[in-house]
Amino acid sequence: MEPPPLIDLRDGDGDDSSSSFTNSYTQNLNHLNHGFNYLNQEDTTRTYSPQFFDSSSSSSDNENNGVSSNSVESTTKRLDYMLQFLDRKLSSQSVSYSNRDGDIQDSDYDGSSSSLPEFIGRGGGTGIFRLPVRAAVHPHRPPSLEVRPHPLRETQIGCFFRTVAGSESQLWAGSEYGVRFWNFEDLYAAAEDMVVRGGDEETAPFRESVRTSPTLCLVADEGNRLVWSGHKDGRIRSWRMDIPSLNSNDHFTEALSWQAHRGPVFSLVMTSYGDLWSGSEGGALKVWSWEAIERALSMTEGENHMASLLMERSYVDLRTQVSVSFSNTFTWDVKYLLSDDSTAKVWSGSDLSFALWDARTRELLKVFNTDGQLENRIDMTSVQDFTLEPVSFSKKEKTQSAFGFFQRSRNAIMGAADAVRRAAVKGAFGDDNRRTEALVITIDGMIWTGCTSGLLVQWDKHGNRLQDFHHHSHAVQCLCTFGSRVWVGYASGTVQVLDLKGRLLGGWVAHSCPVIEMCAGSGYIFTLANHGGIRGWNVTSPGPLDSILRSELAAKEFMYTRMENLKIFTGTWNVGQEKASPDSLISWLGSVVSDVGIVVVGLQEVEMGAGFLAMSAAKETVGLEGSSLGQWWLDMIGKTLGEGSTFQRVGSRQLAGLLIAIWVRSNIRAYVGDVDAAAVPCGFGRAIGNKGAVGLRIRVFDRVLCFVNCHFAAHLEAVNRRNADFDHVYRNMSFHRPSNPFGTTAACSSPTAQTVRSSNAFVGSSVEMTPELSESDLIIFLGDFNYRLNGVSYDEARDFISQRCFDWLKEKDQLRTEMESGNVFQGMREAVITFPPTYKFERQQQGLSGYDSGEKKRVPAWCDRILYRDSRSSSASGCSLDCPVVTSISQYEACMDVVDSDHKPVRCIFDVNIARVDESIRRQELGEILHSNEKIKHILEVLCKIPEVIVSTNNILLQHEDTSLLRITNKCEKSDAIFKIVCEGQSTIRVNGKASGHYSLRGSFGFPRWLEVSPATGIIKPNQIVEVSVRLEESHMSEGFVDGQPQNSWCEVTRDKEVILLVKVYGTFSSKSKNHRIRVRHCVSPKREGTGTKTNNSTQIHGSLLHRSDIQRLSMSSDVVDHLRNLHTP
Repeated sequence: MEPPPLIDLRDGDGDDSSSSFTNSYTQNLNHLNHGFNYLNQEDTTRTYSPQFFDSSSSSSDNENNGVSSNSVESTTKRLDYMLQFLDRKLSSQSVSYSNRDGDIQDSDYDGSSSSLPEFIGRGGGTGIFRLPVRAAVHPHRPPSLEVRPHPLRETQIGCFFRTVAGSESQLWAGSEYGVRFWNFEDLYAAAEDMVVRGGDEETAPFRESVRTSPTLCLVADEGNRLVWSGHKDGRIRSWRMDIPSLNSNDHFTEALSWQAHRGPVFSLVMTSYGDLWSGSEGGALKVWSWEAIERALSMTEGENHMASLLMERSYVDLRTQVSVSFSNTFTWDVKYLLSDDSTAKVWSGSDLSFALWDARTRELLKVFNTDGQLENRIDMTSVQDFTLEPVSFSKKEKTQSAFGFFQRSRNAIMGAADAVRRAAVKGAFGDDNRRTEALVITIDGMIWTGCTSGLLVQWDKHGNRLQDFHHHSHAVQCLCTFGSRVWVGYASGTVQVLDLKGRLLGGWVAHSCPVIEMCAGSGYIFTLANHGGIRGWNVTSPGPLDSILRSELAAKEFMYTRMENLKIFTGTWNVGQEKASPDSLISWLGSVVSDVGIVVVGLQEVEMGAGFLAMSAAKETVGLEGSSLGQWWLDMIGKTLGEGSTFQRVGSRQLAGLLIAIWVRSNIRAYVGDVDAAAVPCGFGRAIGNKGAVGLRIRVFDRVLCFVNCHFAAHLEAVNRRNADFDHVYRNMSFHRPSNPFGTTAACSSPTAQTVRSSNAFVGSSVEMTPELSESDLIIFLGDFNYRLNGVSYDEARDFISQRCFDWLKEKDQLRTEMESGNVFQGMREAVITFPPTYKFERQQQGLSGYDSGEKKRVPAWCDRILYRDSRSSSASGCSLDCPVVTSISQYEACMDVVDSDHKPVRCIFDVNIARVDESIRRQELGEILHSNEKIKHILEVLCKIPEVIVSTNNILLQHEDTSLLRITNKCEKSDAIFKIVCEGQSTIRVNGKASGHYSLRGSFGFPRWLEVSPATGIIKPNQIVEVSVRLEESHMSEGFVDGQPQNSWCEVTRDKEVILLVKVYGTFSSKSKNHRIRVRHCVSPKREGTGTKTNNSTQIHGSLLHRSDIQRLSMSSDVVDHLRNLHTP
């Protein structure tokens, strides 16, 4: 589509852009030739590895473990897009049009063109009227991997995503209908030909579970290849990561499920000993030991019911294990659970308090609030001395009945009193900005919490508050850590990256709404937005890769740019509190919408009585809107358009006498959504809706379109008031979601996300006070702007109108004069007016003789107007991802035969070209760049290099509560080494002194309870040594629980046992590790000959107690398997 000819009034020559056009054309043609060569290669099933962030990956791995990047469908799409690009370039004009605001040059108008000439107001492109940044790759943030592109909100009713979790090979997400997962090896593949619900058309290939209750939390158990999910119905489910022979449209089922809580499961965590902890409402905190979980998982599919019953009775209720003095702590919802594997502790958190637990003994260590102050204990001496003397009860029964009942009653009373106290504080001081919204532990053992005020708090492992950081004004919604960096997601959609000292490394607008969850995997940090979109960000960002990836992706724009075209009808009518006849509506609407995709109607003065205006203002204060007369108009217009068959109404908004509504043709309804509404009163005190504006914002083909219906101040002399009305509307229109007919809301991580979601709802600048309207790709203003004619008498106007000489009258037009001066509608466009003034007429009088002939004889004026602004910074701009919405006007006229009001209805038809990204193709292009670009591969190899590390031993013998020191040395001169120690399994020792050969894994590589490893994670500075204590806890007693009460206990260590510890060493950005295995043996029986003698001192330190070489360099896990098999067992 050619750009419309312009009307220019400023002096000066037009700009010659032929040179820049030729250069751009040549550059893009070279890329296009490269694209054709790429698609014509014989090997269209070439594979590549998605693991780009591991220096240990080899070229052979990349060739053998990849996925196809060029399916037949994606290849066809590429060809189509490239042909579209070539066609646009060949058909574009070599001479650009003039781009001077406010100029009129009738000679520029090409009569053969279907586009009408336009007038452009001055003042656009600066300040709040600056165009939003749009590009093939956003210049203000790192390139991202679109795992799940932004789905339309209307497609997500009942299935909003709530949480995400990552494992070494998969990304899992929990939604309101179940769970799903993506294999990392498929992230760059074309979307599969599978039946998907709306919103997943361009999502990377995934697998989905059977329908469940809404999923609230997820935790991955990499050791046993399980994912655990907590649900709104109180159930906990486990899902197997490895699902064999699953067709693309099949739904997988859970491996284990049981009723864990009466209320929703808010949080889950797997501790360093393999136990599963879960938190629910009212302070409920339960633990399932790994022994119980293992028994349940070992049952067959036919025994699922028995497994569920076993789990439902095998929990430990931590509230019953806690002293009454902490009772007021356990009345708040347990929203956060965190395992500190370095010290074997567990953090549980509510909005305003935390509790610190011992992961092995499950003992409560400390309770403190968000300020770091210890919770006050209550003097319960009298309670603890209280006894009863029933005749037939044993001592144990007395403890479990009389005292237990009294304790629970006292807990409930104290909890209720504390709840009342905190509610009173909150009611008096408003929303508490100290409320915790996120919790994470970094590799150095520090705990970070994020608050609603945007404050980040750092705590040590003992729960001592260390320091605060404040880098953003919006609420923190989530935290994630990878290597030596902390990632923070905010309610504004911003993501920030910090180092472990709290220094800000970078930040950008990651999503158009709150970032509600984050997780790490496959060299990416995945962010889940409140709208359900998921993006992956390179773990090295901000870093040297960003600019290279950005330029490479931008150069391939033509490969993934998809062009769309549609017509938009907009109509405005001041109905003067009258009802229109069906014939009038057909004349205005029905005669011209046959080939229109979207219909936007704005009405003014639907009702205007003083009582109605007062009632409307009162209703607005409580979130109510609309009227019976407004509904009548919606029904009549819908009937005229064929609503229900041809068109569907997607949104409406009424403010007093102002009404706007949008209808969408049924065949494009799937591409239109995210409908938000807004209203700005401009009447008395900026509070009454007799004057003001109502707006609707929609997303069409992933572009943001805004429509604003205005009614500004009346009277000839009120020019400045009208200008001020526009400025007030433009700056203050804030969109929010209209009332939901489904009675549901999107999933949010917190009330903060629900609140902020209504503002800044689309991607935009980082400037805090940028008006929401300015972030739209297309804005159309319509309405009764009330601008009049200056210096024209009634008779003069009538004479010129009767002769259809409008040019002289247009020079007197107040709106045009103000736009030329840059005082109003800055940078906006209007088609040249060719119809008579639309105000003021006598009702029911036909023709131009119907102008006001009463006592006042109001001078005719073009009060009713339609203006717009698209993405063009210059009139010669073609439609592209840099300029995604290019619009022209094919029709702009008034319906002079309609006589129901003192205003004539006006209509305007826009031809809109939209450039959008095919995210499925761009995702494949990103994978191809990462696979083939040698410079990127070299940078990744350097960044992901794992430092050389030496471990002091590979065999440890423990006896009689021994403590052995394991020393890990970082030999690298410059880089930090990150280590993590896990347990690969436990085995018993046979009579012959050899291990049984079967090593049983605990949850998430947890340690057995008789073994303490501290610290199990940490950072080793260059040329530094870290000492790890490996200690035998021989006195540990395991307990069996039924319905939360201990039933029996036994000593866990009764036979000689052996475990394999795995020391995993990472670089700062590496996603895979170099591994070293250490055999730790515990001997209960007397030591055999050859092992030497030692004292019984439990504090004695031993570097190594088995015959071995003193030092062994780290190697990959595959390099040490044979060596371990050949080790001699004493």
